[in-house]
Amino acid sequence: MAKQKNVLSRTDELIIESYKTTMDGMAAYYGEAFEIVLHDLIDLDHSIIKIVNGFHSGRREGAPITDFALSMLERITKNNAGGPAENGSITYLSSSKYGKPVKSTTLVIFGENKKPIGLLCINLYMDSPLTSLLRNFSLDAPVEHVAEHFISDSVELITRSLEKVKAEVLADGTVPASQKNKEIVTLLYYQGIFKLKDAVQTISRDLGISKSTVYLHIRALEEKS
Repeated sequence: MAKQKNVLSRTDELIIESYKTTMDGMAAYYGEAFEIVLHDLIDLDHSIIKIVNGFHSGRREGAPITDFALSMLERITKNNAGGPAENGSITYLSSSKYGKPVKSTTLVIFGENKKPIGLLCINLYMDSPLTSLLRNFSLDAPVEHVAEHFISDSVELITRSLEKVKAEVLADGTVPASQKNKEIVTLLYYQGIFKLKDAVQTISRDLGISKSTVYLHIRALEEKS
């Protein structure tokens, strides 16, 4: 009797698909010393559905699951006690096909009903030139420079954003005094600040206007969208 092929639900397919974008972002951040591999578990003979920097191992899409990943999956599926991968991930050392050290992390991707549906494998080839490891962490790396603040709570985020926008608008001589508050609300709206709880209350209080006025400006902007 032919073995029945597993089938992913639509939700599981979307979960797996979302990891492809994640992989591209990880590769851009960590650089070419890292090989990142995505497996689905539909066809273990051809389980790799995306691989970044596959030149390290020579693998391509359509290559099979590894023996270690297969045994890890078995432990999780059978829920054997004491296995190192029971929580869905494991970090370990292995060797490349050339006998060079590789530090790896394999994470199980869970779908509906906590069913394992895929694996995300991150492999650092430790024989990579130091320059390839450090290149992406240099201040001269070819990346976009943005201002990002790591903030402890949403009130601080609202306050910081408001202060910055207020300073810009108040210094802008092209905005009439009667339109300053409206312009501040508009800029904060397009930054997504009003998606945060208590943003309307905090901003209306700071600007000395009613919450109804802030909501009026927001509704007008939503109608334009």
